[in-house]
Amino acid sequence: MDIKGNRPIFWLFLALVTLLSACTTPQSRDWSTLAAHTTEVSTDIEHWTTANGVRVFYVRAPELPMVDVRVVFDAGSARDGEQPGIALLTNALLDQGAGERDADAIAEGLEGQGAQMGSGAERDMAWLTLRSLTDPALLDPALDLFGQVLTQPRFAPADVERERQRMLVGLQYKEQRPGDVAERAFFRALYGDHPYASPKDGTPESVRNLRAADLRAFYERYYVARNTVIAVVGDVDRARAERLVDQLTAGLVPGEPARALPAVADLEAPITERVRVSASQSHVLMGAPGTSRTDPDYFTLYVGNHVLGGSGLVSRISEEVREKRGLSYSAYSYFLPMARRGPFQLGLQTRNEQVEEALQVLRDTLVKFREEGPTQAELIAAKRNITGGFPLRIDSNRKIVEYIAMIGFYGLPLDYLDRFNERVEAVTVEQVREAFQRRVDPERMVTVVVGGAG
Repeated sequence: MDIKGNRPIFWLFLALVTLLSACTTPQSRDWSTLAAHTTEVSTDIEHWTTANGVRVFYVRAPELPMVDVRVVFDAGSARDGEQPGIALLTNALLDQGAGERDADAIAEGLEGQGAQMGSGAERDMAWLTLRSLTDPALLDPALDLFGQVLTQPRFAPADVERERQRMLVGLQYKEQRPGDVAERAFFRALYGDHPYASPKDGTPESVRNLRAADLRAFYERYYVARNTVIAVVGDVDRARAERLVDQLTAGLVPGEPARALPAVADLEAPITERVRVSASQSHVLMGAPGTSRTDPDYFTLYVGNHVLGGSGLVSRISEEVREKRGLSYSAYSYFLPMARRGPFQLGLQTRNEQVEEALQVLRDTLVKFREEGPTQAELIAAKRNITGGFPLRIDSNRKIVEYIAMIGFYGLPLDYLDRFNERVEAVTVEQVREAFQRRVDPERMVTVVVGGAG
């Protein structure tokens, strides 16, 4: 049967496939089965490099007749240089016109094949994604269209102006949100002149000055084969995956990989910044440079922070700030690993008149945890929570392809998923205490408070 030609049957089939994918969750099978499935999927990461320099990471997943492709470039906002916002705007323009097609034609073409495309940019990376059924009658034209978006963006002036105006409206909106104001101020204070300080969505002045030629130049520098990682997960064999990747990337020039980012320096002294806005509550952020993706302390700090502030309402910070004193509805801490040291951040939101008390409790909780570390009972509970919830992180091909792309982009071991729980279980109380004492200095942290007068 030609399901593509029979549109009602085609869309019913696509809906059933999507429903089946959604149903393959821990709710539909027991933990042991899911854990076994997780191990089976994660052990078979295959890797190769194309003739023009693209690094490819592939996992065969034949359970559903679908394939997920994630194309990642070292082209995030850390590459903005003197033009904050250029990485995000460049990425946003890719599907607004490519080859002979405008944005509407691209959207209609993908819809006609039942395919989905996405894109985005953060500080380290920018990406494009494709999800398609593997029927060649549907996949091949979807790949052709996706390849055009990837290799033939138009950057038409009218499209650039439309997206630029959209970004400016978004910036104006964020200027009215204390949480967004706090986040920008925090990164600016934490990273100073490091590329990570560049705001991902730029500034009104920088965005207004971006032109089509700027975006084209950024694309030609960073959207090149040797600066690219592709992850493929789905119901395609190795040979088909190789042809798929070659089809997508044939139009990419080899180019050169982006230069390594500079190291992130430790803070030399505490920094405090207060921003007055008209609000009844204040947003509080505190932190310092934390970990990179390849940091040897990563798992120790990650597990330790789960006890400190990364496990929601049962964390130390939540217990002290929320449960005991009612100072904030939500209080947390986390490490955000990046190519270089991402932030270790603690945060809360509280009434203006309670800011100083809440800040003191936050600091005291961190100091005590740094001195004592977790209890054995806390550590056991944290490990159970992390390892027990790990299958949820990779319970769909879409999630797996994100992990595979991350492994490839940051150069992590191919057994990263297989050994994740093992590395978590290996962490000890002594290791957590030692790592926090060595890596976290409460006397040298950035503190940002955005809110009204107390």
